[in-house]
Amino acid sequence: MITRKRLAAGTCALLATLALGGLSPAQAYADETDGPAPKVELVLDVSGSMRARDIDGDSRMAAAKQAFNEVLDATPEDVELGIRTLGANYRGDDRKTGCKDTQQLYPVGPLDRTEAKTAVATLQPTGWTPIGPALLKAADDLGSGDGTKRMVLISDGEDTCQPLDPCEVAREISAKGIGLTIDTLGLVADAKTREQLSCIADATGGTYTSVRHKDELTDRVGQLVDRAADPVVTPVAVDGAAQCADAPQLKPGLFTDREKFGEHRYYRVDVEPGKELRASVSVAADRAVNRDYGVLLRAVTTHGREIVRGQESGDGRTDVISTGLRSPKPEQSGDDDEAQPETVCLQVSNSYSAPASVKTTPGLPVELTVDVVDGPDNASDVASFGLGHGWWLLAALVVVGFLAGVLWGWISRWRIAVWRTN
Repeated sequence: MITRKRLAAGTCALLATLALGGLSPAQAYADETDGPAPKVELVLDVSGSMRARDIDGDSRMAAAKQAFNEVLDATPEDVELGIRTLGANYRGDDRKTGCKDTQQLYPVGPLDRTEAKTAVATLQPTGWTPIGPALLKAADDLGSGDGTKRMVLISDGEDTCQPLDPCEVAREISAKGIGLTIDTLGLVADAKTREQLSCIADATGGTYTSVRHKDELTDRVGQLVDRAADPVVTPVAVDGAAQCADAPQLKPGLFTDREKFGEHRYYRVDVEPGKELRASVSVAADRAVNRDYGVLLRAVTTHGREIVRGQESGDGRTDVISTGLRSPKPEQSGDDDEAQPETVCLQVSNSYSAPASVKTTPGLPVELTVDVVDGPDNASDVASFGLGHGWWLLAALVVVGFLAGVLWGWISRWRIAVWRTN
């Protein structure tokens, strides 16, 4: 018994040593920027329709409060955050008064989590849906100075204060050139609400997300707040081609496009010897689509031979599908000083389909990221590089498994010998 305990302890120690030996220490990077702090304002619809109990058996208002509490806990320290409401105070039927009902619940600035949570806890679904006026006030809250500025609008219905069209308001905000991005989230939104919220987001380069579950709302709001702390990258509009020969030439960067349902679009990237192409693509369903769809990203040669692919699928519970790939090009042997870069064609395909009542134009929004970095030491073994540090852990586990098998076999033979002797 003592021998087996010592063996188990020794095996565990060996496993820990080998596993730790195969992992390289994490490196910490400090982001030392002297620019203005990023600013975010959450704009929440508190109109009467937020009483509806159709998000995981709870009300839309309760789901929003839960999401806000969790997001406030996770907000980065360097982000200045504010909260504005619309339709939270006026209960009457006077349209003119109801369309002025927007209030800054918590000012944009350094976040006091307790104070912000207390303010959110007092909200009750009340009145109208003045989205346009709320957008104008929120833009003033964020100011016109330098630095990242983001607005996250959460609503479950259309603006009820026409003719002040919130889509036109978003275009006016964008035309001011203050660098404000508006992201929108629709809570159990119908077709008209989706169209309006998508238009608001598109006007400022933001995103629209349809939400039907609490965890989706929390995750998406958290992502958008975190994104404000990231360096600002302005995507470049590009038109993909129907075949590789006509595809636009891309440099490393972030690109946007539109792709029809079931379409294939091509883009070209030059990869020099010793470099590695890294690419990712996201396709968003900005309208109602049929269930079961997928996105495919392929790296192919100019002659159509596939090099590597990445693919992902969905079943109707998400609005964005993303996938990526890595394609290293080995160094050329010999003293050839005229080594030429290889042209790689990126093919983006989707298998979305739309119900008969849904418009298929314009196409679905596509976001394509391209980067070319120094390649790994052995670019011929593509499969191993995708494992990262896990490759060393896998090798360590193989060695540990082999040694444990040998030791266990030796102990078994020894026990049988002792049994026969006795």
